[in-house]
Amino acid sequence: MRITDLMIQETMIMDLQATTKEEAIDELISSLNRSGRINDPVLFKEMIYKREAESSTGIGGGIAMPHAKTTAVNEPTVVFAKSRKGLDFEALDDEPAHIFFMIAAPEGAANTHLRTLAALSRLLIDSDFISQLMSTDTPEEVTALFDAKQAEEAEKKAAKEKAEAEKAANAANGTNAVSGSGHTNGQKQSTSGVIVGNAASEDFVVAVTACPTGIAHTFMAEDALKKKAQEMGINIRVETNGSEGAQNVLTADEIARAKGVIIAADKNVEMARFDGKPVLQRPVSDGIRKSEELIRKAVNGDAPIYRSQGGSTGKAEGESQGKVNVGSKIYKDLMNGISHMLPFVVGGGILLAISFLFEQIASPENPIVQLLQTIGGGTGAFHFLIPVLAGFIAMSIGDRPALMPGMVGGLLAVNSNAGFLGGLAAGFLAGYVVIGLRKLFKGLPKAIDGLKPILLYPVFGLLIVGAISFYVFDPIFGSLNTWLVDALGNLGTGNAVLLGLLLGGMMSIDMGGPFNKAAYTFAIGVFTSSGNTDGAWMAAVMAGGMVPPLAIALATTFFKSKFTEQERKSGLTNYVLGFSFITEGAIPFAAADPLRVLTSCILGSAVAGGLTQLWSINVPAPHGGIFVAALANHALLFLLAVAIGSVISGLILGLWKKSPTLVK
Repeated sequence: MRITDLMIQETMIMDLQATTKEEAIDELISSLNRSGRINDPVLFKEMIYKREAESSTGIGGGIAMPHAKTTAVNEPTVVFAKSRKGLDFEALDDEPAHIFFMIAAPEGAANTHLRTLAALSRLLIDSDFISQLMSTDTPEEVTALFDAKQAEEAEKKAAKEKAEAEKAANAANGTNAVSGSGHTNGQKQSTSGVIVGNAASEDFVVAVTACPTGIAHTFMAEDALKKKAQEMGINIRVETNGSEGAQNVLTADEIARAKGVIIAADKNVEMARFDGKPVLQRPVSDGIRKSEELIRKAVNGDAPIYRSQGGSTGKAEGESQGKVNVGSKIYKDLMNGISHMLPFVVGGGILLAISFLFEQIASPENPIVQLLQTIGGGTGAFHFLIPVLAGFIAMSIGDRPALMPGMVGGLLAVNSNAGFLGGLAAGFLAGYVVIGLRKLFKGLPKAIDGLKPILLYPVFGLLIVGAISFYVFDPIFGSLNTWLVDALGNLGTGNAVLLGLLLGGMMSIDMGGPFNKAAYTFAIGVFTSSGNTDGAWMAAVMAGGMVPPLAIALATTFFKSKFTEQERKSGLTNYVLGFSFITEGAIPFAAADPLRVLTSCILGSAVAGGLTQLWSINVPAPHGGIFVAALANHALLFLLAVAIGSVISGLILGLWKKSPTLVK
C-alpha cells in the first residue's frame, strides 16, 4: 500500500492558520471530520490529548505527529499540514513545528495499514526529505514527493535483499562472508533488525522501542537507532513493540552477546530477560533525538545493571526515576488493585443481585438462588475481592514477589473482619516489605540470586506480612470496621442524606479520577463488609455517577445552539453511557469547559445521591446503572433520583454555557 493511499489530498492543509498547539489540533481534526474519516470528533480529540499527556508528539526538527487509535475513526487517514510561520507544539527540541501529520487509526486496523503508517514514520527521519516537503505548495506536489520517496526506498530494499541473498549463497559455497552480527545467523536476520555497521566490528547492542499507541514513534526510534548505528560502524538489533505486537523479537543469544541494552519506550516492555545486563531506560523520544548518545553508552557499558528480582518489568539499578509525587504513586498502586478487583466486584455483585431478585419471586431455598449466591457471594467471587485488591496493590509496589504475601494478608483481613481497610493496609505493607527485603538481601553472594524470588522473598515476606496483619492490622481494623458499619447503620435520616450528597457529588468532581474512585471504593468497602450487602451507599454513588453523561446528553439535546455539531453528535452517545453508569463519557466536555461542566454535574450528582438516602433506596449491585435498577428496593424512586439530578445538571449547563465560536 502506498502512503498516499492514507494521505488523501482532500484532507491536506497547505497553509495552517493555527497559532497554538490547541488550535492546530482543532484545525486538523476539523479536516478529518469534514472528509468523513472520523465519526466522533469529541472522542477522537480526547484520545489525541490522552496521547499528548504521555509525551509530546512534537518530535523536533520542525515535525509534529499527533495520533490516536480509536473507534472514533472510520478509515485510517493521515492529515498532512504545513505552517509557514510555525507554532509552538511543545516539541522535544523546543523549536517551532512547521510540518504536521495527524494520524487517525481505527481500532483493529489492518496490518497493511499499520505497516504503511510505520513506513511513513521512518521517512520522517530523513532531513533532506523534510526540506523537500517544506518547499511544496500544493497537495499534488506532496503526493508526488511521497510516491517518489517510497519507490526509492522500495528499490533500496530490493537491492539490499538481493545483495544479502548473494552473500548468503557465497557463504554456502564456502566463500568468505562475514555476517553483520558477528554470527552466521546474524546476517540472515538483517532484514528484520540487524544493521551492518562494520562487518568486522565486535560492537553489538540490542534495543527495544515502544510508544503508547505503537503507531509512529516506535518505528521512528527504530529507524533512527539503526541509521545512527550504521554511521558509527556498530551492529544493532532493534525489537519494536508496535500496534501489531512485538516484531523482530530479540533472542536469548543476542541479548547475551550484546554489550548493552537500550530501552526507548513510553510503556512497559518485557524486562526480565535483560537481568544482569547494562540497560539504558529512556523515553521513546530519546531513541529518535538522542540515538548516538544511547548507542555510545550501550557500547561502552555505561548503563546501570538491570536486576529483575523475579518481576516482568522494573527499573535498572541506579536508574533515575525522577521526582515522583507521593500522592500520585499511592493512587497508582491503589488503582492497580482496584482495576484487578473490579471484574470480581461486577461479576459477583450482579450475580448476587440477580439471586436477590429470584429470592423475591421464589424462596431462599430455590436451587437457582443458592447457586447464584454461592458463585457470586462470600464463598465465591466476593471471597476474592479483598485478597485480589491487596495482592495487586502489593505487586504494583514490589513487583511479582509481593503478590503472594499481599494476597495472604488480604485473606487474613477477610477472615478476621478487618475487611476492606485491613486489606488495603496489608497490600501496601506487603509491597514495601518486599522492597525492604531486596535491600536487606542485596549483599548476599550472587550465587544465590536465583533463590531470592523463589525462596527468600516468599518465606520472609509471608512471615512478616502475616505476623503484622495478624497481631496489628486485624485487631485495629477489625474494630474500626465494626464501628464504621455500626455508625453507618445508626445514621439518622439527616446525616445519611448529607453523606449521600457528599458521595454523589464526589462522583462528578473528576469523573473517574481519585475523588470518583474514593467514593466508589468507600461504597464497595461497606457493600462487601456490612454482612447484608444492601447497597445503600452503592445507590448514592451509582446515581451520582450516572448524572454527568446524562446531563451532557440532555444539554446537547435541548440547548443545541450552545454546542457545535460535533458536540451534539457526541452528546447522543452519552445517553447510553449514562444509563450504563459510565461516568467517563462526560470527560471530553469537562476538559473543554471545566468550570461550567464540572460545577453543573457536581450539583446534580449531589442531589441524586442525597435523594437516594432520603428515600432509603438500596441497590444490591455494584455496577450496571439502569440495567440493575429493577433490583433496587425502590426501583422507580432510584430512577427518579437519577432523572432529577440529570435534569438539574442539564439545565444549569444549558443555561450557563456560552454559544460556541465557529471554527473557520
